[in-house]
Amino acid sequence: MPMKFKPSQTTRERHTGKITTNHYWMKGTPKKELIDYINNSSGRPRIKQKCRNELVRRGIKIAWVTKESE
Repeated sequence: MPMKFKPSQTTRERHTGKITTNHYWMKGTPKKELIDYINNSSGRPRIKQKCRNELVRRGIKIAWVTKESE
């Protein structure tokens, strides 16, 4: 099964009562959201590594910059 960025979410429409499930797959997550999660200090290391792997799969180079050099 493909990697997920966050758990699936089930929502119920109030008027019709129809239930829909939203899956948050890693391959469908925008590049900006993946990069923001990697740079987030409170992000889980396991998810950060999944984000790095996804960016490498897409062919995006990651340049490491320390906070002191900014």
